[in-house]
Amino acid sequence: MINQKQCFFCTSNMKGIDYKDAETLKRFLDPQFRIMPKRRSGLCSLHQRKLASAVKRARVLASLPFTVR
Repeated sequence: MINQKQCFFCTSNMKGIDYKDAETLKRFLDPQFRIMPKRRSGLCSLHQRKLASAVKRARVLASLPFTVR
């Protein structure tokens, strides 16, 4: 039997992913600030797509860095 990860946003009943909440978004970024893949983050497809859009929007608004120096 395979132990599946539960989607963080589905289990916590969050309505949407806020691009202004940098701490929540950082949870799904690796040390080089790249977006973690779905198989590693454990998110469902819907929330993985919304997370990617929120991270990209936060990067443009300088809430999150594009890369690490």
